[in-house]
Amino acid sequence: ALEARIASAAVAVAAARRQLVAALGRAGAAAADPLPGVRLELVGEVEGWLEEAPAAAVEERLAGALRASRELDAQTGGAAHGPHRSDLRVLDAADGEPAARGSTGRQKALLVGLLLSHARLRGELMGELPILLLDEVAAHLDGSRRAALAEALVGLGAQAWLSGTDRRLFAALEGRATFLEIDNGTIVDDERA
Repeated sequence: ALEARIASAAVAVAAARRQLVAALGRAGAAAADPLPGVRLELVGEVEGWLEEAPAAAVEERLAGALRASRELDAQTGGAAHGPHRSDLRVLDAADGEPAARGSTGRQKALLVGLLLSHARLRGELMGELPILLLDEVAAHLDGSRRAALAEALVGLGAQAWLSGTDRRLFAALEGRATFLEIDNGTIVDDERA
């Protein structure tokens, strides 16, 4: 009975993750951002089973696998099967290159693209955009990607707070954003904005 309850919840989690990843993929593909597109893949045993069979059959299969590994799981202190063992693979949509192999700048650009896709999806599904808090987001982006980020943020229409120590990194937002400066622990409206 315990394995059946675990399997039911685990398959529901895996199915919900698959839906979210697919929706994020559609939101990213629909974007016209010059930032790199992101392709997401869920890699895991349960997700693989869901590709092949309906959820009820996957629940039975997972419950059986959990029963079969009960003794080993007791020895190791963890479950050998389930969605907790799954992974999210992030790839550049243009060339299929895994994000893990990219430079820091490319990884950050992919992450920003994913973040913007999530914001768009939230707006579409919930009717409201999130407040974006982006700490040092421009530090690892080249000039064209910083400009692309500025255009994407302005086009998105969400409230976004960006932090950084070098105002020049936010030049693409001049005249379109409020700049604040911290001076001796006090936030001051920057007259140059």
